[in-house]
Amino acid sequence: MSVVTLEKCRENIRKQLDNVVDFWLKYSLDRVHGGFFTCIGKDGKIYDELKYVWLQGRQVWMYCRLYRTMDRFHKPEILEAATAGGAFLRKFARVSSSSGQWKCAFCLTRDGKALKVQRTIFSECFYIMAMDELSRLTGDKDMQLEAEQMMEQLIYWVQVDPSGLGRPQLPGEVPINSLSVPMMLMCLVQQLTEGRGQEVAQKYKELGNWCVQQILQHIQRAGTAILENVSVDGSELPGCQGRLQNPGHALEAGWFLMLYGAQSGDKEIHRTAIRNFVELPYQYGWDKEHGGLFYFLDVDGHCPTQLEWSMKLWWPHCEALVAFLMAYSHTRKPELLEIFSEVYQYTFSHFPDAENGEWFGYLTQEGKVALDFKGGPFKGFFHVPRCLYMCERILDDLLENKD
Repeated sequence: MSVVTLEKCRENIRKQLDNVVDFWLKYSLDRVHGGFFTCIGKDGKIYDELKYVWLQGRQVWMYCRLYRTMDRFHKPEILEAATAGGAFLRKFARVSSSSGQWKCAFCLTRDGKALKVQRTIFSECFYIMAMDELSRLTGDKDMQLEAEQMMEQLIYWVQVDPSGLGRPQLPGEVPINSLSVPMMLMCLVQQLTEGRGQEVAQKYKELGNWCVQQILQHIQRAGTAILENVSVDGSELPGCQGRLQNPGHALEAGWFLMLYGAQSGDKEIHRTAIRNFVELPYQYGWDKEHGGLFYFLDVDGHCPTQLEWSMKLWWPHCEALVAFLMAYSHTRKPELLEIFSEVYQYTFSHFPDAENGEWFGYLTQEGKVALDFKGGPFKGFFHVPRCLYMCERILDDLLENKD
């Protein structure tokens, strides 16, 4: 891609980010009860009033990050939405568990009543992200402390005793290392330590190193595969669970590891991130007939048991755009930019809705729109704007330092 092409790419990404932000500002904020509607149809109509805590936290984080770091989004309506979403989360998201520890609900009614709790850590993860980022915007030290206290509880659940999550211990259950857990904790370490100084960085240094080692365990079969689930000692698990591959998760882990390697000065981790978690998932995950990334794969070529395995979802393509552009910006290897260009062409010719705004999220293997809503229980204001935001900033840096 030439400098001119990169400039056109940046301009398109800017326009897309503006469009996506406008869509969610227009349709999502609940001015009656607070928080955000996320079940939004293709034309902006709300089709379900349930509120999902993952998405509430992600949306608060995204608004805050845009407001805080990009001048054109330093707008009162974005600040209003961020603070209103944060207030709704603080008031309603936390529920007391049977162990006496605080958990966050997964799903709330429109007026904030808890409806469902998951036995995982992810609602809490996005609560932490939201509170930490909002505290940076407002200067609220209590909010920052709340995020750090929730983080300590997560660390205890993951590293010491998971019983507080509420999952019963079953006789046939084998403990596993699922890629999503160390990935998410690494993301939180990067969030909580960003710009906080050496004392905070030192506090989470050991956890960050642990996350890296846990992620690296997913490199399997002599470096030829990234597997989604491995045993706690890093060996391959039997059956479908052990053979499962999720290219989008691997790519996202790749750019998390790249950031870690760049910040710590660990060149070997940085090389491993690009080789094993960026280039490799693209090689096995890209559909060579129809284009786009498969959602799930089986490392031995069996048909995955996930019914949506062959679909093309919005978020793996978002992670691929970030990962390959970041990898190119760090190395200036032209082959990485070529792959970014391929992913870019597929993504921007298939997902954005030129008529109604925002992006479709779920395509068939052939690239046709399968589900036409813009938001749902798992698709909200996060992967698309985060990708566009990060790619714009990387392109700004590349074009400023093009020589």
